[in-house]
Amino acid sequence: MEWKLEKSAARRMRTDEDLLWEKVMGTLGKDLKRSREQSLQQMTEAAASERTTYARFKSSMKKQLVARGPVASSPIVTRWQQLHAGGRAEEPSRACRAHHSAPGGAQPADTPGETPGCQERTQNEFRAVTTVKSPIPLEPEVRLHIAGLRDDYYLNILDWNLENLIAVAVGPAAHILNGRTLQGIESIGLNSCSKYISSLAWIKEGTCLAVGTSDGEVQLWDIETKKRLRNMFGHLSVVGALSWNHYILSSGSRLGSIHHHDVRVAQHHIGTLCQNKQSICSLKWSLTNQLLASGSNDGTLNIWPSDPGVKVQSQPLKTIPHSSAVKAMNWCPWQSKVLATGGGMKDGILRVWDINREKIIQSAATDSQICSLLWLPKTSELMTGQGLPGNQMKMWEYPMLVNSLELYGHKGRVLHIALSPDQSRLFSVAADGIACLWKCHESGKSKHKSKVFYNGY
Repeated sequence: MEWKLEKSAARRMRTDEDLLWEKVMGTLGKDLKRSREQSLQQMTEAAASERTTYARFKSSMKKQLVARGPVASSPIVTRWQQLHAGGRAEEPSRACRAHHSAPGGAQPADTPGETPGCQERTQNEFRAVTTVKSPIPLEPEVRLHIAGLRDDYYLNILDWNLENLIAVAVGPAAHILNGRTLQGIESIGLNSCSKYISSLAWIKEGTCLAVGTSDGEVQLWDIETKKRLRNMFGHLSVVGALSWNHYILSSGSRLGSIHHHDVRVAQHHIGTLCQNKQSICSLKWSLTNQLLASGSNDGTLNIWPSDPGVKVQSQPLKTIPHSSAVKAMNWCPWQSKVLATGGGMKDGILRVWDINREKIIQSAATDSQICSLLWLPKTSELMTGQGLPGNQMKMWEYPMLVNSLELYGHKGRVLHIALSPDQSRLFSVAADGIACLWKCHESGKSKHKSKVFYNGY
């Protein structure tokens, strides 16, 4: 046996401290490796799960939307739906690029084709609504910018008459637009920069326009001749609401009084309704001109009789309390004793009342301030103009008050909406200074007599 000797260095003896340190480092290394492996596995599983969830979501929504038909609660959903429902999606409205202009600083809004306000809402929320096919395109036909529009919930500064003329007040001036083209026709002014127009209303037949001012004055203007017919005094504060009953003009002020004016006689002031000290937000005569509804900012809805012979009246026929201001209000065009009201910021509830019984026929929560309201006789529906957070227009099927459609065209609360005399177009004005013209109902007969609607509008 052969032995081989090799020279080697003397070995260093490991102490207990060295052994402990090696053990600790080894354990930490294993834990770190295990942690990395677990994290990688979790990320892989999450990515796979997300892909699976999105694929299922996309497949499910595609099947549902194609089955329902081309309707939804926002323009984005509807375009997608139309694209997958047969490729017949219409091109986006080019109304934003229309070269219309209105007097007094009203210019076409230079905005992109997609509807403002909808992008922000749909980024964090996908909310489809099952409806029948919408009679109203989800983008406005024309969009105008109105410089100087007052953002005041308690004003009533928009009206559309039977001659197809739109009146909208901007500061101390009222601008008259062609309802078909939105071209400016005339402008009338108060000849004073210290006061502004706080309300206006067309007479039912003709081109006489009643104007209420911030200093308590009521004026009558003949738009054809562009002449002021008369001034009527009596109020001591802002005249925020006007309503016609044939040749009787009723006006309500922020001090709570309602005056009746017979515009045919020299002594025009023929009666006063003393409601309270709260501001009058709205006035509407009924279809038969026998009842006058008044809403105030303390949440009081009063129903008054038509009795011009009474000089002073302080007791209404009916008083219906609300939890917030009653500004949005309108009589049903085909049921003379049915009235719809919209709650203010603290309420936000749409209610339809049977005035005879003082009972609610139906109600619906809108989840925001209701700033304006009107009836759509062709489809037996209601349209409301909403405030924050959506600033949209909502359509409600009557009598169940099912929310069937939402229109997004404004970034500010929709303070005023009006319907054309042929019921083919809607005009909305919002606090952001944007006015939108919406096309609806190109054909088809109304379910209700037009003359009844005109008398109640």
